[in-house]
Amino acid sequence: MNWQAIDADPRFQRLHREKSRFLATLMAVSIVYYLLLPLGAAWYPEIFRIRLWGPVNVGLVCGLSEFLMAWGVAMLYAQRANRRFDAMAAELLRDAAGIGGRA
Repeated sequence: MNWQAIDADPRFQRLHREKSRFLATLMAVSIVYYLLLPLGAAWYPEIFRIRLWGPVNVGLVCGLSEFLMAWGVAMLYAQRANRRFDAMAAELLRDAAGIGGRA
């Protein structure tokens, strides 16, 4: 298989560009969301101490929401990969032997 030709194929370039852009966006959103917890707790500790019910306070809910965020990001990526990226990769794989003039 001619890997250099596959790498130069516009379909592969588009797949790589779209996937990289999507992953960079997910990563940026995740990092910002993650940093809101320690920064918020450092700058606004009084908000994080507010009790919501029983021993559960805003800080605990924010900390646990990190898990929901991680699961959401994973589900969003899996959905996009299944619908878009896998179809683009399958098309490339189907034509891989012929890309670059080799049969």
